[in-house]
Amino acid sequence: MTAYIILVIGFVLLIKGADFFVDGAASIAQKLRVPGFIIGMTVVAMGTSAPECAVSITASIRGSNGMAISNVIGSNVFNLLVVCGMCALFSPLVIKKSTLKKEFPFSILTAVILLVLGAVGMSVNRVEGVILLIAFVFFLSWMVLSATKAMEAGQEVESGEMKKLSNLRCVLYVIGGMAAIVVGGQMVVNSAETIALRFGMSETLVGLTICSIGTSLPEMVTSIVAARKNQADMALGNVIGSNIFNVLLVGGLATAISPIAVTQNNLIDLGFLIAVSAYMLLLVWKRQELRRGGGISMLVIYAAYMVYICLRDTGFFFF
Repeated sequence: MTAYIILVIGFVLLIKGADFFVDGAASIAQKLRVPGFIIGMTVVAMGTSAPECAVSITASIRGSNGMAISNVIGSNVFNLLVVCGMCALFSPLVIKKSTLKKEFPFSILTAVILLVLGAVGMSVNRVEGVILLIAFVFFLSWMVLSATKAMEAGQEVESGEMKKLSNLRCVLYVIGGMAAIVVGGQMVVNSAETIALRFGMSETLVGLTICSIGTSLPEMVTSIVAARKNQADMALGNVIGSNIFNVLLVGGLATAISPIAVTQNNLIDLGFLIAVSAYMLLLVWKRQELRRGGGISMLVIYAAYMVYICLRDTGFFFF
């Protein structure tokens, strides 16, 4: 029972910590007159990915590599199928053509890169982790450059509502939020490992289910609220940005700290992530929006995937 209580407390710290971190960092960025688009696509996306970062890095340091990589993959699958699927139930997700041609394909490319790196030698080493981090810096620079061009061209870009905080509260929010994220990440990994051992679950299954769903709650809350406020592009942008950050930043940091062994199941899950990403791209390409029917189909796919990985962990499937 204690492990479950610690798990819940850890998730609360992760979610609230990410919330405070985003508010504080976004307010600082505003005070420094950083363009709103850059704030939304960098600070907010990084903030909502902070729980995944904390859990995967903690798992990597502890040597729980199966949980580290599975958390990244599972979070991305959850973000894509469940978060986008849920958002589409409230309001059609209207997507800009530029997003479909640039950011979305790039998010698929990051998953392909991780799949290739993992398939070669069935591991991702420190050097490859640094390569992922370099790719992250490239992506960040690309976004800043694109945002700057958009601002110079006079394009109006919304980044959502942000709290206006005093300088002292900004600092307290950032420091307190990061502290809560770090502590919460350790609590989640420790308790999840205890639960896994108790029920005979593998680290991969725990990472794909308990950890990935829990650490993806900030993305889900942020995106659903945005969708309900008719800010559909912001909702999808948060998902795509978070997925890219998860692979390049979270995956890169985790593997740079400790090389991660990749299993056949990890490769299957990465292949599934790429497949559902392509499926969503096809769904929205023509009409540039994800409608309720498409959202429902994505939720059904996720439910089937959950059944598959649970049965796979019991040895029911050989692939």
